[in-house]
Formats: sequence, structure tokens, C-alpha cells
Amino acid sequence: MSVAGDLLIPLVAGIIGLGVLAQVLAARLRVPSIIFFLLVGLIIGRPGLGIVTNASFGDSLPAIVGLAVAIIVFEGAFHLEFERIQKAPRAAVRLVTIGAAIALVGTAVAVRLLEGLPWGLSFVIGALLVATGPTVITPILDVVPVRDRVSAVLETEGIVNDVTAAITAVVLFETVNPTVSSEGLIQGFALRLGEGLLVGLLVAALLYYLLRYVDLSPEAAPRNARLLVLAGALAAYAGANQLASEAGVAAAATAGLALGNLDIPYKEEITDFKGDITLLVLAFVFIALAAQLPPEAIFDVGVAGLGVVVVVAVVIRPLLVFISTVGDRFTIPERLFISAIGPRGIIPASVATLFATELRTAATELNNPTLAQQADLLIGTVFLVIFVTALVQGGLARYIAQYLNVIPMRVIIVGGGQVGRALAERLEDRGENVVIIEQDEATVESLRNAGFGTVIGDGTKTEVLQKAGAANAKTVVAATGDDDANLLVAQLSKTKFDVETVLAKANNSDNVEAFEDLGVSTISAAMSVAWALDNQIERPDIAHWMTDIGKNGDVQQVTVTNEKYVGKSIQEVGPMLPDSCLIAVLSDSEHESVRVPDANTVVNRGDHVTLLGQRKAVREGMSMLTDSHD
Repeated sequence: MSVAGDLLIPLVAGIIGLGVLAQVLAARLRVPSIIFFLLVGLIIGRPGLGIVTNASFGDSLPAIVGLAVAIIVFEGAFHLEFERIQKAPRAAVRLVTIGAAIALVGTAVAVRLLEGLPWGLSFVIGALLVATGPTVITPILDVVPVRDRVSAVLETEGIVNDVTAAITAVVLFETVNPTVSSEGLIQGFALRLGEGLLVGLLVAALLYYLLRYVDLSPEAAPRNARLLVLAGALAAYAGANQLASEAGVAAAATAGLALGNLDIPYKEEITDFKGDITLLVLAFVFIALAAQLPPEAIFDVGVAGLGVVVVVAVVIRPLLVFISTVGDRFTIPERLFISAIGPRGIIPASVATLFATELRTAATELNNPTLAQQADLLIGTVFLVIFVTALVQGGLARYIAQYLNVIPMRVIIVGGGQVGRALAERLEDRGENVVIIEQDEATVESLRNAGFGTVIGDGTKTEVLQKAGAANAKTVVAATGDDDANLLVAQLSKTKFDVETVLAKANNSDNVEAFEDLGVSTISAAMSVAWALDNQIERPDIAHWMTDIGKNGDVQQVTVTNEKYVGKSIQEVGPMLPDSCLIAVLSDSEHESVRVPDANTVVNRGDHVTLLGQRKAVREGMSMLTDSHD
């Protein structure tokens, strides 16, 4: 049944409400929300109850989807900082060039051979299915905290391929749409990409000027900044689209990437605001598009369509990932995980819906039933790949990561006060997977607003520690203001969960001995202050430098596992490490011999090496000494 015009507002409100519930349920079950968005769309749409049909939104749905895509792409690019891309720059570049080309050609060949579609339309589908996108990658990474280098390549691939895949698909579609004259493949791609980049950079520059140098009204500056950025994202998309179709995607992505990497005021407020808006529009668009899917479209592709899904996910994806990551510091399990995570998102869904509509219109105008059949096969194939990859890869992502052991062991901090929070900031900065246990609701809210992973509850209870992941923790830090609580946390961590390293804060120096009798490394609050003051008096330069660790300099301890460095002397290993990275301290695997090594000291497997130097150099040195695939 169709929905009358006066029911449009309740319908939109209902879809958004269902989307929010789906998001809450997904967060509860720790699976990507897209799974529930698609299921809700199928239930309330044409395949299910028929509450939402093609007539529900009239001709306005493409425009609504377009603006939503602008917000989603802008928000994803805004989060992608150049520093993160630098975690794995070569792999990221190869994934969006060589990898994208392999995906395009491989998928096109699979569609042609298995479904028998014309080559032109096969390449259109291939181009659409290159895009993974932030709409599906980000929710997965939210529940699967992999290492920075892994998340960096997945996020970069999603943002860049969203743009290039959309533009490539539009250009290729012009060659198969009989009602449109083609302007040439290379020319059309370059035109749209160039216009999108230009408009995006201009919008980013304008927003930067307004945010930095214009008085936005002191009493409402954060709000005005958020609204300006939202308006800028929409303006970039709309302006570029007026110049050339789908150039708006490139403009939104460029504006987001440029602005997100500039030093602008109210950046945290803007990030939170746009994140909330994105969740709402994402829920609406996915549900609305899934609801529009003709039931016959999925059935028409049949076994051949499932064959395309298998080839795309099981053959093409691993092939392009392994080729793109050759020579980089990715372990085999990490490369397998990246291979297993390639779900398709909003760009293929929205653009495929637009293409199918245009083909059906052309079929009616030209009285060509073959075009109508091809339209169903196009949208059916694209949505089948989206459904299967989202459900299987998205739903199983955490289990795949756990099986491949690519989730870093977590650090649990019990106590979210000043000490716990400061420690969490430093640990997260170096890539650790930190969870804070805190029972004060106001403190938990503050921690969550700051982006920390938090479990609310009493850290002295076994079930709370279990919920926080103590069974998979390498370190537990008891940092509450109650020594009795800290002692109990330490006992539980040692006896119940066999945690490798347990650290505790002793608020009363008289309690240090009780902690140490348990084998718990203990820091007395009084002694830590005394050490800090002594450092400021006797060695002020090093004290100041140590306080700023993570900004410029860094000190890190790693265990040597890379055979490339085992058996070599310090004078041999030193030049192999990055400039500005020094080996300061070395101890054996049992920590029985801790010393400053001389030039002839030999590095053995399992030795603990403390690196000192510039932040970037130390992080690179850590990877070199611990990565067996260097």
C-alpha cells in the first residue's frame, strides 16, 4: 500500500525511530548497525509488510539520499587524519589504486560470466562494488578495536573508494544508458573528480576562515561552528553536483578531509554533533533504500548472484589485499582480517537505486523490456552483495578478529578519576586498547563523552571485571582512591583472571607492603609525588621532556621478536633503527639483568628493549623490533 502525503511526516519519524532502536540494539550486541538497518528496511518495505513503497516519498527520495550521502561522506573524511593514514601509507595507496582496479575488473568479469550481463553493465556493477565506505567500516571498527595500522588502511580505503567508485560508476553508466550521450570515460572521470576536489577545497578554506577569524558570537560559538560545518558539507555536495553529477561526493569528502586535518576551534563539539547527525541520516537512508528493493530483484539474480558474492568476497578481496600489502609491516593474520572485512555500504546502494530507476524509465520510453530486466539484475546483484557482506562480514567481524588474534590485548583501569583518566590518555595515545571501570555515573558520562571505553560498575566484583574483558587483559591497573578496593582488584586480577601484569596505586604509603606481598607492582601516591619533585629539582630538562611524552618525544619498552635483529650487537642494531631512536635500556626475558647496553651487547630473542627518542621514530622502531614480517 502507498502512503498518503499527510502521512509522510509520521512515516519519516517512524523510520528514524526504528533506526535509533536498531542502533541501540546493535551497540548492545556489539555488531555493526547496518545489519539491523537492512533488516528493518526489508520488514517494513516492499519485500515485507509493504508499509514503505516507491510511492511513499514520490520523487524526493533521490534528493534526500544525496544530501544524506553528503553528510555521511563528509563525516567519515573529517575523522580521517593524515597522521592515521601515515600508519600504513603504502598499503593505503595501493588499496585505493591497484586494489580498486583489481576489484573493478574482477567483479565485472564475474558478473559477465555468471549472470551474462553485457560488458558495459558488468563494469558498472564492478565499479559500484569497489566501494566499501565509512558507513560500514566505521561501525565494525567501533566494536573491533584492531591495531592502528589495520584500521588506518580500512578507513582510508573506505573514504577514497567511496568517491572514486561513485564517479567511475556514473561515467561508465553513461555508456550503457541509451538516453544519455557519453562524454568519454577518462574525460568524464577527470572532470567530476577535478570539480569535486576544487569545490571541496574552496568550501574547506571558507569554513576554516570563518571558524578561525570571524567572531561567531561568544555565547553561542560552539553551536554556530557546528551549524556552519554542517551547512558547508551540504553546500559542497550541492554546489559540485550542479557542475557534474556525483562530483558532489568528491567535494564532500575533500572538504571533510581538508577541514578535519586543520587546526580549527570547537573541533570536538563539531565531531560529536556530526556523528549524531550521521547516525540519524544513515539509519533513515539504509532503511528507506532497503524498503524500496523489489522482491523479484533478489530472486532474479538467483544462484548466479550468490556466485558473484562468493567471488567478490572469497577470491577478489583476499587477492587485492595480499597484493596491496606486500612489503608492509602487516602480519599474515592482519592481512587475513583485512581480506575478510570488505562490506559494501551506502554509495553502492544509493547509486544502484538511481541507475535502476533510470534504466526502467529508458525501458518504458524505448519499449525495451530487456533494459527493465537488466535494471532488476543490476540492483539485485548490488543489494545481494551488500546484504551478504554486511550480514556475514559485519556480523562475524569480531569473531574473525578474535580467531585471528588481531585485537590487541586490553588494559583495564579500575578507577576513572584524575589518575586513571590521565593514564588512559597516555596508553590510548600509544595504541593500547583501554577500558576504564568506574561506578560513579557522572564520571562515566564524562569519560564516555571524551571517547574512552568505559564499563560502569564496581571493579572489585568478578562479574564487572569479566564484562570489561579481564579474561583477555594483559594489564590491570587499580587506581581508585580506596586502598582496600585496589587490593581486592589486584587479588581478583591475579587469582581469578591470571592477568600477566597487575599494577596498583597505594594511597597510603603504609599499605605498599601488603600489595607487594601479593606480587603486585605498587606505586605509592606520596612517593610518586616525591619522585616528580626530585626530578624537577635535580634533572628539570628530562622531567619536562618526560611530562610531554606522546607529543614530541617518547619512551617505550618492547620485547624483541623479529629474527632480523636477534643475535646482533647494539652497534649493528642501532643504525638499522630510525634516526632519533635510541636503545636506552636492555633486560633479558626474565628481567633479571637490567642494564644500559654497550656497543657490544648482543640482542637476544625475548629481550626487553627500552627505546627513547622522537615519538614517530620510537613508534616505528617498536614495529621493527616486534614485527616478524618486517
